[in-house]
Amino acid sequence: MQIPKHTCLLFLLLLRWNTSFSVTPSLSSSSCLLQGQFHLNSMEKAGDVMLGGLFQVHFFSIFPEMSFTNEPQQLACHGFDILGFRQAQTMIFAIDEVNRNSKLLPNVTLGYSLYDNCLTLGVGFRAALALLSGQEEQIILNETCEGSPPVLGVVGDSFSTCSIAISTVLGLYRVPMVSYFPTWSCLSDRQKFPSFFRTIPSDAFQVRAMVQILKHFGWTWAGLLISDDDYGLHAAQSFHSDLGVSGGGCLAYLEALPLENDLIEFQRIVDVMKKSTARVVIVFAHKDQIINLMEEVVRQNLTGLQWLASEAWSTAAVLQTSDLMPYLGGTLGIAIRRGEIPGLRDFLLQTHPELQHNNRYGNNMVNQFWEFTFQCGFAPTPSGWVENGGKVCSGGEDLETAETGFLDVSDLRSEYNVYKAVYALAYALDEMLKCEPGKGPFSKKSCATLQTLEPWQLVYYLERVNFTTLFGDEVSFDENGDALPIYDIMNWHWLPDGQTKVQNVGEVKMSTFNGEQLRLDGDKIFWNFESKKPPKSVCSNNCPPGTRVVRKKGEPDCCFDCIPCSEGTINNNSNSLECFGCPEDFWSSPQRDLCVPKKTEFLSYEEPLGICLTTASLLGSFICAVVLGIFIYHRRTPIVNSNNAELNFNLLLSLKLCFLCPLLFIGRPRLWTCQVRHVAFGISFVLCVSCILVKTMSVLAVFKAPKLAGGARLKWFGVSQQRGTILVLTSIQAALLVSASPSPQKNTKYHNDKIVYECVVGSIVGFSVLLGYIGILAILTFVLAFLARNLPDNFNEAKLITFSMLIFCTVWVAFVPAHVNSQGKYADAVEVFAILASSFGLLVVMFGPKCCIILLRPERNTKKAIMGRGAE
Repeated sequence: MQIPKHTCLLFLLLLRWNTSFSVTPSLSSSSCLLQGQFHLNSMEKAGDVMLGGLFQVHFFSIFPEMSFTNEPQQLACHGFDILGFRQAQTMIFAIDEVNRNSKLLPNVTLGYSLYDNCLTLGVGFRAALALLSGQEEQIILNETCEGSPPVLGVVGDSFSTCSIAISTVLGLYRVPMVSYFPTWSCLSDRQKFPSFFRTIPSDAFQVRAMVQILKHFGWTWAGLLISDDDYGLHAAQSFHSDLGVSGGGCLAYLEALPLENDLIEFQRIVDVMKKSTARVVIVFAHKDQIINLMEEVVRQNLTGLQWLASEAWSTAAVLQTSDLMPYLGGTLGIAIRRGEIPGLRDFLLQTHPELQHNNRYGNNMVNQFWEFTFQCGFAPTPSGWVENGGKVCSGGEDLETAETGFLDVSDLRSEYNVYKAVYALAYALDEMLKCEPGKGPFSKKSCATLQTLEPWQLVYYLERVNFTTLFGDEVSFDENGDALPIYDIMNWHWLPDGQTKVQNVGEVKMSTFNGEQLRLDGDKIFWNFESKKPPKSVCSNNCPPGTRVVRKKGEPDCCFDCIPCSEGTINNNSNSLECFGCPEDFWSSPQRDLCVPKKTEFLSYEEPLGICLTTASLLGSFICAVVLGIFIYHRRTPIVNSNNAELNFNLLLSLKLCFLCPLLFIGRPRLWTCQVRHVAFGISFVLCVSCILVKTMSVLAVFKAPKLAGGARLKWFGVSQQRGTILVLTSIQAALLVSASPSPQKNTKYHNDKIVYECVVGSIVGFSVLLGYIGILAILTFVLAFLARNLPDNFNEAKLITFSMLIFCTVWVAFVPAHVNSQGKYADAVEVFAILASSFGLLVVMFGPKCCIILLRPERNTKKAIMGRGAE
C-alpha cells in the first residue's frame, strides 16, 4: 500500500521542524550540537547494545497553537493507557531476562530506550527519529566515525499506520523494526519495507484463518462487515480472493461500517443483514464501530446470527454486556495468541517511581503511571494541587491494591508478541556475535563485531532466526518478515447466571512442515441457538451425488440448482459441475451415483414366457412320441400303412425335431446354440414339409397317372424315388444354411440400460433364402394338395394336407411382420411361437384323424373300410 501524500508532507515538515543538526562554529570542528530536542515520554537504561521501543502509553495528544511568532511549544499527551505501559514493561522484563541468561548474549548487556507515541503519527515519527539520531545534546566526532548506532533495532510500533510511516524511514538505513501489533498485509511488501518484521500474523492470514473456520462448519454463505479504512478494505480484498478459492464460499453482502455514528447508514446495513439468508456475519472492524452497530441490532431485535469476529474486537470486554449477549452470545473470534511469561507479574510488582525525578519529560513513564494509578501527583505539584484536594505521591503506595488490571497476566497477548520480538532481536544478535572470522556471511567472509556492527547486518540474521519460546511456540520469519502465524480461536459463553466468559476453543496456525492447521474443540463451543448446534448458512444446499451443479445466472457461485445426471452418466461427488459417462457394459444406478452392470436380456428358462414356451415345446415333443408309439404299435394296420407308412414315421420324427428346436432359442445365446438352432430349424422344417410334399405327390401319382398294367404306375415314383426326393430337397436346404451362419451378439441399440443377447444371422439375404425355400415347398405342397382335394376320401389325405399347409403358410406369413417389428427376446419368442404353432397345426391336422380312427373307431381301421368308398 502506498503512503498517502499527506503522510509524506508530514514527514518533510517533521524533518525540517525538529531534526536539524548543525556544526556549531563556537565549538570545536570535531563536535556537533543538537539544534533541538523532542520532549517525549520515555524510559531508558544504558547498555552495550541499545534497543528502541515505541509504545502507546497515552491515548491522545494536544498540539500547541502554531502562531510562528515565538518558538513552538511541545505537544502534551493525555489519557494514560495501562495496557500500553504494561507492553513497555514487558519489553524491559524481556531485556532483563536476556541479560540474566548466561547462555544468550554472554558478556553483552542490552540497554533500552522506550518512547510513548501517544497514539499519534506525528509523535511516533518524532520518537523514531530520536531513536535514529539519539538525544545527546553534543556529539563528539572521531577520525574514523566508527561506533555503534544509537539503537540497533526497534520494537514497535503499535499501529499499522505508524508502522508504515516509521518503517519507511527506518528501511532507508536498514534499521530492523520488529513490530508486535500491526496486522496490515501491505507491510509484507519487502520492496517497500525491507527491514520490517513482526511477531503478529498479518491480516492476510487472519482472513485465511476465518476461511478455515467457515470451511470447517460448512458455512458457504456469509455476510461481511468491514471498517471503512485500510484495515477493513484490505480484509475485504483478501476475502474475495481466498474465500472462493480455498473455502468454496461466497459473500452474501459486503458493507462498510462508517467510522462515525451514522444512524441512517447503520439502519440500512442492519436492514440488509435482516433480509439476507446468510446466518453467519463476519465483522472485520474496530470495537467502537461494533458498539454503534449493535445499538441498531438491538433496536431492530436482529437475532439468530452467528458472529465471527476479527482480532480487533474478539476479546473486547466492552461488548460483553448483559444487553448485548442475547445477540453476541456464541460469537467465534480470532484472537492474538495468548502466551505465558513466567515471572512477569513479580517483575511488574517491582515497578516503583523515582522520587528525585523532576523532569516532566525523559524517563518519566513510571511516574506518570504511578500518578494515574493512585490519582496523586509528585512534588513539586502544580500550584493549587493540594489546596484543591489533590494527593501527593509518596512512592510507597501498594500496587497490589490498585484496581487497574496492570498486574493481570492471565491474558497476555500483545505482551507475548513484545516478548517474542525482544527475543528475536536477542537471538539474531547472539548468532551474529558467534560468527567466526573467515566464515562470516558478509564481504570477504567477514563478521560483524560490537564495535563495527551495522543495523543491516542484524537484518541478515533476523531473517534466519529460529527459536522456540518457553510456551512452546516456534518463532521464525518468512521471506516477507512475517513470523509463523498462530491465532487463538475464542468463543463467547453466555453463562446461566448472566455472566460472560470468553473461552479459548482452539487455534489455527502455520507450521513449517504441516502448513495451515486448524484445531477446534467442538465440545467447548457455546452456540446461542435453541438447537445448541452450529447454524446452517448456505445459499444452496449441497448437490448430492447423482446430481450436478448449474449456476444461477447473475448470482454468486454458491447459489445454484442441482440437476440430476442424465441416464447413463453418474457423479459420485457432492457439488460436482459435471457428470461422467459409464463404460460400455455399465449403466447408471437409479440414484445416478455409481455405474452398475447393465441388465441382460434374453429369452430365459426362468421367466414366465420362457417357461410357457418350454412347456409347449416339451408337450409337443411328448405328443409326437405318443403318436409315434401308437403308430409303431399299430404299424400293421391299414390306416398306418396307407400311403407309405415310412413317410408317416419320417414326418413324426421331423415334427419331433421341430418341437425340440425351440429349446435352442431359450437361454443365453452362445456360438454353438446360435449355429445349431439355425441348422435345426432349417433342416427339421424342410424335412417335415418334404415328407408332406412327397406324400402329396404319391397320392397324385396313384390317382392321376395313366393306368398301367401290373401296377407299373407307381414304379416311376416308388419308395426309392420318395426317399431320394426327400434327401435331395433336404440337401438343398443344407447347402443354403452354409451361406448364413449366425453368431451371438451383445446389442445395446434397443435399450441404453440393457444388453440384449441375441443371435444375429450372418446374412439377411441367406436367412431370407432359407425361409423362402421352406415357403416355396409349403406353397407347392399346398397347390398339389389342393388339386387332389376331390380324390376318394377314404384313401387319400389331400384335404388334410391342404388344410395343414393352409395353417402352416398362414402362421409363417404372419411371422414375417411380427418378427421384423420385434426386438431381442421377443423376436426369439415370436419365432418360437411360429415354430410351435405350425408344428402343432401339422401334428393335429395330419395325425389327429388317424389317431381317432385307431383308438376310437377301430372298426374303420380295415382295408375294406378304407377301400369301401373307392369300390363304389
